[in-house]
Amino acid sequence: MLKTEQAPTVRLKDYRKPPYRVTQVDLAFDLGAETTRVKAVLQIVRDAGTKPGTPLRLDGEDLDFVSLKVDGQNQGAKQFTADASKLVLHNVPARKNFTLETETVVHPSANTKLMGLYRSSGVYCTQCEAEGFRRITYMTDRPDILAVYTTRIEADEKEAPVLLGNGNCVDAGRLPGGRHFSIWHDPHPKPSYLFALVAGALDSIHHDFVAKSGRNVRLGIYVEKGKTARAAYAMDALVRSMQWDETTFGREYDLDVFNIVAVSDFNMGAMENKGLNIFNDKYVLADPDTATDADYQGIERVIAHEYFHNWTGNRITCRDWFQLCLKEGLTVYRDQEFSADQRSRAVQRINEVRLLRTAQFPEDSGPLAHPVRPEAYREINNFYTTTIYEKGAELVRMIATMLGNKAFRKGMDLYFKRHDGHAATIEDFIKCFAEAGKFDFSQFMLWYSQAGTPVIPATADHDRKLGKLTLSLEQTLAPTPSQVRKKSMHIPLRIGLISANGQEVKPTRISGIEHDHGIFHLKSRSHKIVFHGVHGRPAISINRGFTAPVIIDYSQSKSDLALLAASDSDAFNRWQAFQEYAMRLLIAATRSLMRAKAPKWDNRFVAIAVAIAGNDSCEPAYRALALTLPGESEIAQALGRNVDPNAIFKARSALMARLGAALEPVRSELAAELRTDGPFNPAASDAGRRSLNNTLLTLGVIANMPAAEADSLAQFKSADNMNDRFAAYTRIVHWHASRKASEMAISRFADRYDHDALVMDKWFAVQAMAPGKDACGRIRTLMKHPAFSLSNPNRVRSVIGNFASANLTGFHAANGDGHRLVAQAIGKLDATNPQVAARLLTAFRSFRMLEPQRRKNAEEALIELRRGANLSRDCSDILDRTLRTD
Repeated sequence: MLKTEQAPTVRLKDYRKPPYRVTQVDLAFDLGAETTRVKAVLQIVRDAGTKPGTPLRLDGEDLDFVSLKVDGQNQGAKQFTADASKLVLHNVPARKNFTLETETVVHPSANTKLMGLYRSSGVYCTQCEAEGFRRITYMTDRPDILAVYTTRIEADEKEAPVLLGNGNCVDAGRLPGGRHFSIWHDPHPKPSYLFALVAGALDSIHHDFVAKSGRNVRLGIYVEKGKTARAAYAMDALVRSMQWDETTFGREYDLDVFNIVAVSDFNMGAMENKGLNIFNDKYVLADPDTATDADYQGIERVIAHEYFHNWTGNRITCRDWFQLCLKEGLTVYRDQEFSADQRSRAVQRINEVRLLRTAQFPEDSGPLAHPVRPEAYREINNFYTTTIYEKGAELVRMIATMLGNKAFRKGMDLYFKRHDGHAATIEDFIKCFAEAGKFDFSQFMLWYSQAGTPVIPATADHDRKLGKLTLSLEQTLAPTPSQVRKKSMHIPLRIGLISANGQEVKPTRISGIEHDHGIFHLKSRSHKIVFHGVHGRPAISINRGFTAPVIIDYSQSKSDLALLAASDSDAFNRWQAFQEYAMRLLIAATRSLMRAKAPKWDNRFVAIAVAIAGNDSCEPAYRALALTLPGESEIAQALGRNVDPNAIFKARSALMARLGAALEPVRSELAAELRTDGPFNPAASDAGRRSLNNTLLTLGVIANMPAAEADSLAQFKSADNMNDRFAAYTRIVHWHASRKASEMAISRFADRYDHDALVMDKWFAVQAMAPGKDACGRIRTLMKHPAFSLSNPNRVRSVIGNFASANLTGFHAANGDGHRLVAQAIGKLDATNPQVAARLLTAFRSFRMLEPQRRKNAEEALIELRRGANLSRDCSDILDRTLRTD
């Protein structure tokens, strides 16, 4: 057996202040594709608590050491130790301040990990979060080391006519031999993970933004040659983000320039480097012929997210990586609020919760569960998770809910004032809100330290004579890895009552629990809430607006669910009631199919769906979301154990077909209302109409409605935008009865877009997600396609990632072929890009929910992966936690 690469466990309780601080960094890059020389001059200050003579240790990884000087003097071999992974200065000057100069060599073209400095598609690029800067030069590579950076970049002018760095450009010019240089200075102290450099042959668009104070900021977006027209929407989103942050949070941008660079080979979605954001090009490039409505929305959201990091992440960073949610959860909350203001607040909230339930809840209930602020890690790259980001955002939202908008803004203002230029902790953050809102958050802090999703069992008793409704609530939190016993949380819930005629019920008095402004504060293990003056039995609407990321276990009658779906004044819970109704039917149908019995459907549910589709008082986007049934992974989570993915797929498909047949007349009636005339517009109103139209069309095709199939084929052939063309392409490949139609769509789509990598990612993804008996064979064929490459993260995610996460019947094939296929691909990828490989490996996190044979197949594939490869610490960490049985 080959040994996997092990990493020591890092623990929050072991945090210590750095013995030496770096206050200034001067870098000089002599760029070359095969060999790049990096000179670094560090101004170092010994901490007051550090004993003189204490050795100085700097981090490194895969570095070629060239030279070392201290205060301008070369150091002898006995005075230091330097290798590929570290530099230790044994002979440290006794004075408090000194200068350390190093020269290293790195190899950009050979850097397939895409961390540190790498060269891909002819462009030099950096990615330093979380610990990539140590792959460029020796440094105390931790987030609480904040320094002022000046960077000189030199390169061949023909190869790299554009040279970009952090901050403002203070000098540039030509050099002998066809070379040139630029010098960038960032006056704001920052940690090394925010360092950035880009050099290459790039086109650009620019815009002058006038800040609220009257200052002019030059905005630039840099893209591959010939793609500037597709950057216009990203620029528009950036301008709107800057305006929104000034108005909503009072945050003004602080440099003379703000640049974004789009690259095609990038491990993440984007990176917020100070003044020089680097993006995966899928979150920058868009035009009507190549981008869907979802692409436009994604660009808007990610542009905003990375820009908002300028204050929540850059100006105030995290003290250590355990505080990662301090910048990520907070910034996700900010980008969610931006999207809600730009589009539909109700639709935005539903989409947020859908992501939480499909991605974060499974993480919370599996072997990879961890608190929003972890207590320990072996590989920090593996903690860029939905728990840190999405659940972290929900915690910020709960703070805003409990305090109200005015006090929340006051707390944010205090946070910005008190911690600007600092590396902060969760305690620093929460203290600002406690002071601003005069609120006790001591119990609420458990949300940061306890893993898992709280479940709230609820029962209700109505006494008609006394006019009293008693709602009994409990909170439970299941054991998670390393956490068996849990304490009671502070859970804020909005609760409402709906009468039989659909009106809001106003109790005369409420007793039994602390409450204010419609928020009920659950703090104990159990509560009894008494609503007085309630003479008719109402339907109960719990967790309105999803005020807390919990699971409400309340067996509402179907009549009450129907009433809430039609009449709840809270848009989220109106959607939730219909989804709960659907989930109940889907679970029953799945269990019937597992017993080889035909499922039974509820005509009342179908009637509600018809009413929702035609309800023009609801925006089309909302109706489309309501008619979208819970996904296969959500149904699997609800079942909890002995899951048969084939039965889930059949149950869901059958209910969609039942809805499609009933909704076909409605689709015809709504045709005129849902038509979008004129040129394609990505605005929310037009996108909503397209969404509802395509949702109804998909249901009709699944129901084998001839008119729907004909309309779907016509849409594919004549659509004037990618959104409708792609929707039709997906429908035809996944659901059309004709195999010939599917082959036609696959061929035509590729013929039209084989020159465009981002659109071809869609072409690959649809086939990877397509249901069918030979799903694994199809994936192997796609991986042999000339356009497939393991070296491009987007292409890997489009094929292997989508297969593992969105094709449950294929990935969890009964013969184990899907598990073996993905595990083998991970083993190959891990050798070149362990970060992306580790993300793919998380697809196995819920394998213990499967029925016994599939569970055994998955476990065997994972054991074989561990046995057969010398895994990176990224993958070995995920693999060990996934296979743990305690």
